Amino acid sequence: MNPPVRATARPSLVVVGNGMAGMRTVEELLKLAPDLYDITVFGADPHGNYNRILLSPVLAGEKSVDDIMLHTRDWYAHNGITLHAGDPVVRIDRKARTVQSLSGITVAYDRLLLATGSTPFIVPVPGHALPGVIGFRDISDVDTMLQAARQHRHAVVIGGGLLGLEAANGLQRQGMDVTVVHMSGALMNQQLDAPASMLLKTALEARGLRFLMQAQTSSILGSTRVEGVQFADGSSIPADLVVMTAGVRPNIALAQAAGLHCERAIVVDDCLQSYDPRVYAVGECVQHRRATFGLVAPIWEQARVCGAHLAGAGHRRYVQQASATKLKVTGIDLYSAGDIIGGEGSEDLVLRDPRRGVYKRLVVQGSRLAGAVLYGDVQDGPWYFDLIQQRRDISKLRAHLLFGQALCAQAA
Repeated sequence: MNPPVRATARPSLVVVGNGMAGMRTVEELLKLAPDLYDITVFGADPHGNYNRILLSPVLAGEKSVDDIMLHTRDWYAHNGITLHAGDPVVRIDRKARTVQSLSGITVAYDRLLLATGSTPFIVPVPGHALPGVIGFRDISDVDTMLQAARQHRHAVVIGGGLLGLEAANGLQRQGMDVTVVHMSGALMNQQLDAPASMLLKTALEARGLRFLMQAQTSSILGSTRVEGVQFADGSSIPADLVVMTAGVRPNIALAQAAGLHCERAIVVDDCLQSYDPRVYAVGECVQHRRATFGLVAPIWEQARVCGAHLAGAGHRRYVQQASATKLKVTGIDLYSAGDIIGGEGSEDLVLRDPRRGVYKRLVVQGSRLAGAVLYGDVQDGPWYFDLIQQRRDISKLRAHLLFGQALCAQAA
């Protein structure tokens, strides 16, 4: 083991994870206290920090890897940050306050920021480790899919959420025959209600995607490489590539090995500190007040709070807030916010315009808007979200509410 690195007399901040959450936190810190720390960043990916949300356009051929870079190596150098890309941390010694990387580099820390993200959930069925079975998480996965598209024909995507549909669209754009396998009866069932999901499925089928709904994968077939997918009912379909998009799991193995308190993820307080006050955590590896996180908006707020606290301006506290989901699935606009299920005493206001491909459903609870699902026409989504967040009395707007902000303003 190499002796711990400590470059100057300034305190040392070590960031474990070179993704969006960790680097956004560093950005927030640099705004407030650019010279406070010597900063060292370790990342498993051999690249700078890139926008993982835009991996789908890279797969579809709409963007290049350079297009989605958020922080190039020059950015780290310009800000005096030492970057160890492609060299993940494998051990944290909290007693000695050091981290050790895979290559054997040891760095001492005064503050440690864990931004280890999450890992794709690979359904643990027989054959799941065969070559050609992958997740959809990083540039390496995209490279694997692009290579498969050049050499093979049949792709199966397991999981009909947003990520799965984006993977399916990208692979189809690359010339593959794609089947999406989903355990639920409705696509994107976390964000959409049943009618909106059916509209989405119909539109995607018209573009050539195939769907197997309420299908349970029982095994991945093949000897030296994936050849097919078998289901619980005994049926099977051919597959040269299987992409698992059936959810993610917080990546907490390193934190657990270091003895940090973890439940589903690394437990943090309102300042994003773990039970060890020298260790912070942000992003998808975090559990705050029993909740875990996957959307950008709450993670950006975590970064603001954590960056301020690291800068010594710890007056901010992280407060969970309702978040809206604005999605564009293969050119189809969707918007979801608030309680889209409804409950006892709630009412639904629904607008359907099949010719225009528009569907709106507003969930009203008493005199307040509780939730909204929009398909096709989403321009009023942010306004509905404001009504939900502000808990405004919508009694006087109710007759015109489905028709949007402009008409409600005229009628007021």
